[in-house]
Amino acid sequence: MTTHCSWLRKSSILGLVLTLTAVPAVAGPVAVSYACQADTKFGHQHFSLRQGVGASAPAVVKPGATFDVVVNADSGALPGEVKGFKVKEVRELSLRVPIPANSSYVGATLSGGSGLGSTPSVEAAGGVVTIKVAGPIPGGAGYQLPSLTVQLRAGRSGAIETSLQGTSFDNPGLTLQATIKWKFVTIKSAVACYPDPNSPLTHTDIRATQ
Repeated sequence: MTTHCSWLRKSSILGLVLTLTAVPAVAGPVAVSYACQADTKFGHQHFSLRQGVGASAPAVVKPGATFDVVVNADSGALPGEVKGFKVKEVRELSLRVPIPANSSYVGATLSGGSGLGSTPSVEAAGGVVTIKVAGPIPGGAGYQLPSLTVQLRAGRSGAIETSLQGTSFDNPGLTLQATIKWKFVTIKSAVACYPDPNSPLTHTDIRATQ
């Protein structure tokens, strides 16, 4: 029988484990605070995590010009065990970046990445570019997410601001599936996170003359 005390311990440990999966940035990092919800057999568990994100884009582009926005992530590591809870693996990790207003999507590529358990992929649909990592990333292992380069075409005027996807748990920007073992019980948790607040990562002005 699960006591109220052990339920609270599971909740706090789960939050700690998932916080350690956050990925710091390579260059020019901005500390992003994510509000997260884990869907577990013990109910919805809420916690927050901070993730460094580095992004670059030109300061000024001409109308109709194509240009690149680059989002980088540094290496990280999953813990193997936290206070008796064994972290088995993380799967189905997705990080989303919306196509900014005043621009149109041209293409996207990934480069680098290691320790991910599978080849990462990138896709664009519904105005959102998504990095997908099927995994598994084993507990205790080091990993590095790939660098994302998104090619955009500038609109006629205005500003183009790159940000992360997400406004709520129903519209998340970061999702993953965590598997944690406690004694003889294996806990699988679907996690959804969104940046709160969600500040722009880059700002590009559209000007006829630079």
